[in-house]
Amino acid sequence: MNTIRNIALFAHVDAGKTSVTEQLLFQAGKIRNLGSVDQGNTQTDTLAVEKERGITVNSSILSFEWNNCIINLLDTPGHIDFSSETQKAFLAIDSAIIIVSAVEGIQAQTENLIKLLQEYNKPFIVFINKIDRIGSDIESVIKELNTELNINTFQVQNIENEGSNAVLLVSNWDENNCNDDAVEKILSYNDELLADYFEGITIPFNRLDDELVKLNAKQQLIPIFIGTAKYGLGIAALLSGITRYLPSPTVNSDNLAGVIFKTFHEKDGKWQAIRLFSGTIQTRTAVYNASQDCSEKALLIKSIDLNNQKIIAEIEAGNIALVKGFSQAKTGDFIGHLPANDFSKTKAKPLLSVQLIPKDNAVVNKLVDALHILNNEDPDLDFQFLKEEREFHIKIHGEIQQEILQSLLQSRFDLAVSFTQPTVIYKETPTQICEGYVRYWMPKPCWAIMKFKMEPLETGKGVEYSSLVGVNAIKKQYQNDVAKTIPTALAQGVLGWEVTDVKITLIAGEDHVMHTKSNDFAIATPMGIMDGLTKAKMTLLEPILSFKIKAPDEFIGKINSELIVLRAKIKDSKIIEKKVIISGEIPLATALDFPIKLSAMTSGKAKLNMQFLNYQKCDISLGKTRDFKGISPLDTAKYILKARRALM
Repeated sequence: MNTIRNIALFAHVDAGKTSVTEQLLFQAGKIRNLGSVDQGNTQTDTLAVEKERGITVNSSILSFEWNNCIINLLDTPGHIDFSSETQKAFLAIDSAIIIVSAVEGIQAQTENLIKLLQEYNKPFIVFINKIDRIGSDIESVIKELNTELNINTFQVQNIENEGSNAVLLVSNWDENNCNDDAVEKILSYNDELLADYFEGITIPFNRLDDELVKLNAKQQLIPIFIGTAKYGLGIAALLSGITRYLPSPTVNSDNLAGVIFKTFHEKDGKWQAIRLFSGTIQTRTAVYNASQDCSEKALLIKSIDLNNQKIIAEIEAGNIALVKGFSQAKTGDFIGHLPANDFSKTKAKPLLSVQLIPKDNAVVNKLVDALHILNNEDPDLDFQFLKEEREFHIKIHGEIQQEILQSLLQSRFDLAVSFTQPTVIYKETPTQICEGYVRYWMPKPCWAIMKFKMEPLETGKGVEYSSLVGVNAIKKQYQNDVAKTIPTALAQGVLGWEVTDVKITLIAGEDHVMHTKSNDFAIATPMGIMDGLTKAKMTLLEPILSFKIKAPDEFIGKINSELIVLRAKIKDSKIIEKKVIISGEIPLATALDFPIKLSAMTSGKAKLNMQFLNYQKCDISLGKTRDFKGISPLDTAKYILKARRALM
């Protein structure tokens, strides 16, 4: 197990992540020629749209060796519009490399990812790239890491001729180069070693380096590597740093546990990338999918070895491989059992909805199939085809993702589409206690009678459901149908949005020994829930972003004035070294164009970091309501016909 490293490369867009990946593969002997982002021939950016734009859209999985260690590497997107793709890769790794541009410094996506790594205690090292470029300032970058992200850094190299083609690296941490400042920094974390040091006892370098490994594992001291991917400078040291300072997988149990973190649709069918935490998966064996509550056979397994994928007999704990045969599985599913940590809390949520409009109405069925494939690869799209309205709807993170999807549909499926303007995804919640009633007993045969009590919950609590009805009144199997149908019943409320922050209790009801059919209670549940929601005085919830702005202090007046107009709440404002740092909360609805406005008013001198915070109550006049999509349960006659498949 010590011979495996499962790592990801994380960075803000344009920090040079893909170029670093090329150099890692080249210097490890995995490829003979270096690819170029500008020429569109890198190993990881294989999609036509990635080559055209020079950005990473999909995470790529690579495997190579260094120092007799297998390195499974996930090259992830850097643009914030694809942060959900990046965070799915996060589930599969044990550690990471954060790549930072020496010129641009710490940017929004970098900061978000470091905080995520810190929250889940995943060790990482930092590689400061582009030290040859004019404007390179590694001292400033390291200061940002220390002060703004509260990271204790340990610089393993020094630099000469920074910001020029003649840039050189000098080792600051090896058996022959080990200065007193570096030694004392290590010793400050270990009282026993510090005492030996002051008594004049020589401490071997290997012992000091072992201490650095332990400190990095606990995120107490983060090794900082520097270099430039353009010339391959510092890459060999980075490779050695991966095998030395990043951990091998830990296997805690023989019970099967893993995650499906990526889905591919290739000519020979659907393949899925699995990281196995414990247990083994063998070809032709049934594998339990905890997320879907089903078992499916692994028909084929193959390695992720770059350009040399081989069919293998099994996946061992701690490793990553590709599996074919899981028809029901989706990206993000957990196999074996669900994890103890709830990663969904920090998962990037799509906050915008768009409608796709095909250029040719004759390709509707083809577009449905294509979007089902893309949705299987990225469930966050939450694709919906509304047959009654003949509308296609998906969820997105931003405009760039929308443009990429448009290109993918054209290049991959030969489908031309346009998009409506993105709509902010609101939610709705009740403001008072109410009851919903349904008596579904016509037209026969059917029988399902229920009364629900609905109570508002605190914002952010989600949905709670329970039943006070005994099995003598409603059989257990029918009550299970009710519980399973609650999410569907809450998918749209009276304001047209998903209903949340509500406690629902089934307080009365009955079935019929002769007339009740297997699906009656599932059909009746949305009617009873919607009946209650009409009496609950619903209000909107709008998505709120946290923000942090760093800009020259001369712009503080303009920035504050604009924030007030945009309904922002300023939580903190301070001036440090002629830089103003403003943080707070802002509604997504007013913040969509804020990055462009901020750049214009500060002549591009401001840095902005915005990320989803939570949903908060919003006056209906400030938000947006919409009509019910499809057939509403309030239209009982038509809804029942549709539910019973008598209306197509």
